[in-house]
Amino acid sequence: MKHLLGLEHSTRDEIFSYIENTKTFVEVSTRELKKVPSLRGKTIINLFLEPSTRTRASFEIAGKRLSADVINVGSSDSSTQKGETLLDTARTLQAMTPDALVIRHKESRAAHFLAKWLKNTAIINGGDGMNEHPTQALLDLATLNSYFEEAHRSLTGLKIAIVGDILHSRVARSNVWAHTLLGNQVTLIGPESLVPDQLLGKNCFGAPRLNGLVKIERSLKAGLKDADVVMVLRMQLERQSEFFVPSLQEYTDNFCVSEDILKEVAPRCVVLHPGPVNRGLEITSQVVDGPRSLVERQVNFGVALRMAVLFNVITHREQHFSLGASL
Repeated sequence: MKHLLGLEHSTRDEIFSYIENTKTFVEVSTRELKKVPSLRGKTIINLFLEPSTRTRASFEIAGKRLSADVINVGSSDSSTQKGETLLDTARTLQAMTPDALVIRHKESRAAHFLAKWLKNTAIINGGDGMNEHPTQALLDLATLNSYFEEAHRSLTGLKIAIVGDILHSRVARSNVWAHTLLGNQVTLIGPESLVPDQLLGKNCFGAPRLNGLVKIERSLKAGLKDADVVMVLRMQLERQSEFFVPSLQEYTDNFCVSEDILKEVAPRCVVLHPGPVNRGLEITSQVVDGPRSLVERQVNFGVALRMAVLFNVITHREQHFSLGASL
């Protein structure tokens, strides 16, 4: 059974197959009738045991546009609130014979755990703890590919700057694995408390197979210098009681991404943000709403990419699958 658990062990061919099929599904989303029969008769369960707006909504829309039956189960609806284990909940849902289970969970590697035990259901990781968020990274790549194709540039050989709370960010982890696989240079920017030197250890982004493609920079301007892509991460306000930064104002003073800074050190860059955005804290409204921002395009590609993921895992195809007559 094919799953999508993360990107750490993915191949370039797998990544580009998702990107190519996303293009087709972007077109579907522009039609008056935004629906194709590709997954008619299939059942998808979205098991979201952690809050989500964009990911949960886009998976639901994606499944319905593919003509699948979609069931949403949130934390307040789940028997986990009554003390049931994650495995028992998942086994109960599998007994209803769904074709795919999309899981979001606060614990890292929860998706891997389910894939080990549930043999008859495809598992898709919708974000697990501080581990990975593979569909977010894939939609980021699809968004960038669309932009760079319009500019007659390649998605490879780029300078990628990721700013913010790398330590707790599953989005950052999946993006690092994906971009280094494509040969892109990645710079992680932030204070030591949020971007610790240990991230470059042999068990993380210092792994030999990354060939030194990841580095850490403490200065915002130095890290952004000549970047092609700037990804700004949400400052996780719920963690401020743990004092990872002395104050939010100090973080803003040193690491808020503004148009003035980008004009000075990375005038050709485009900007991504996985959302939700804390305007004025980690990024200014001028950047979010400005011409270099691809944030709205990210949301649009979110549905199309997740259509491609659902189609891929449910139809059990390996790579470079053709949509053919199913559209």
